[in-house]
Amino acid sequence: MAKLSLHNVFYNFYIRVVTWRRGILVGSDELGNQYYRATKPGPWGREPRWVLYPNEDEASMVPAEWHGWLHHTDVEPPTVVAPVHRAWQLPHIPNTTGTEAAYRPPGHTLEGGHRARATGDYQAWTPS
Repeated sequence: MAKLSLHNVFYNFYIRVVTWRRGILVGSDELGNQYYRATKPGPWGREPRWVLYPNEDEASMVPAEWHGWLHHTDVEPPTVVAPVHRAWQLPHIPNTTGTEAAYRPPGHTLEGGHRARATGDYQAWTPS
């Protein structure tokens, strides 16, 4: 959970004002993220691109096709050129590390802390 500070409040206000004045809405995704491009090129000639998250700022909430556009890998956004979806691709899920939905292997302390005993293919090392 993000800390609420005066700096964060002013920074978020600043981002919203810059988006309102200099941003062009390009599209949004199924997670509610909104993607923008600047009306003018940046200082090095590249077009600035950014995302506004609906809730907490979490970079893992950006799907792969939008990530490619944000980082100038793709010239056109997914709203113009439809991304190719393969049969083996799974739907995008945000990073769950540090949440209740995080993966915990058997034997993890939060899963009871008991592991299955080692099978016969393991032999402990003893110094000689």
